[in-house]
Amino acid sequence: MNRRTTLAAALTLTTGLVLAGCGDSAPKLKVADAYMPQPVTQDMAGAYFTVKNSGGTADKLTSVTSDLSKDISLHKTVGSKMEQVNSLPVPANGELVLGRGGSHLMFMGLKKKPAEGEKVTVELHFATAKPIKVEVPVKAATYAPKK
Repeated sequence: MNRRTTLAAALTLTTGLVLAGCGDSAPKLKVADAYMPQPVTQDMAGAYFTVKNSGGTADKLTSVTSDLSKDISLHKTVGSKMEQVNSLPVPANGELVLGRGGSHLMFMGLKKKPAEGEKVTVELHFATAKPIKVEVPVKAATYAPKK
């Protein structure tokens, strides 16, 4: 082989290896520890969970849909103030934790008030990853998950 052929073969092999590695870096998301405290009224409810990303690329939770409400927003708490946000980051090889006093989902204008023991189906939408359906169990209003 001449020098040009050897160089072309080396570049092709290197490019193939680099591109093959790119596929492994996509977000790999799983949802754990989901719950919704039983709402006190039919006006609003909150939901909490953890999105675990075992992939090498970050993603963002951008929206949530559910039959329970048409008005579901993403919130974060800064100090003692709650703020609506357009997305919540899911870090590469990390977690997005939604919990009381921090980031959470806010359901407004519920179609019905879910009772303890029921499950609410939600679909989480991300900037990159495919949507994930989650069955969120309704817990007692005073429920606090074990750490």
